[in-house]
Amino acid sequence: MARNLAHTILAAAVLLLAGASPGPATAAPAAKPDLQTAIFAGGCFWCVQSDFDKVPGVVRTVAGYTGGHVKNPTYEEVSSETTGHREAVKITFDANKVSYKRLLYIFWRSVDPTDAGGQFCDRGPSYETAIFVTNDEQRRLAEASKAALEKSGILGKPIVTPILPAGPFYPAEDYHQEYYKKNPIKYRFYRFSCGRDDRIRELWGNQAFGGISHD
Repeated sequence: MARNLAHTILAAAVLLLAGASPGPATAAPAAKPDLQTAIFAGGCFWCVQSDFDKVPGVVRTVAGYTGGHVKNPTYEEVSSETTGHREAVKITFDANKVSYKRLLYIFWRSVDPTDAGGQFCDRGPSYETAIFVTNDEQRRLAEASKAALEKSGILGKPIVTPILPAGPFYPAEDYHQEYYKKNPIKYRFYRFSCGRDDRIRELWGNQAFGGISHD
């Protein structure tokens, strides 16, 4: 019995010296998602939702209306330009996988921030761009990114996209959610005929769409 005990102690010592563990390996626990919210208005919310759904680290997007003075507006009311709302997208993202700063970079390069009257073929206040910030840190980052763009002079015109405090956000009707998936042919025709992608590439060159995959 003493000999068996000696062999057991010796075997354990060899394992420890070799850096091995005599017990089963335990996997490190997965990092808990750090879910945060970003809200961007970039013209047609079908297109903005489609663009941000491609970004790794984005968990969910919702097309909707924000920035106006009417509760629970309908698409028809917003389109009438009487509610003060913009078409916008609420983005839930995992800050452990993608930063708000990165989302800002993609946003700027997915729109025409020099256009004060709408976006591309869509005209009117409901299609104007805006960044709706949810806290002081988002405001700081948004203002810094805007200032950097203005200083760079890359667009050759003033940047008119405002940075506004986030308010009530109203999800759009179900048929607007992920429209690009539900009606791919109509969506592609609209996006092409509106000239969105051509204008973005003209403005941003090799920075267009912030490096996200785009077809």
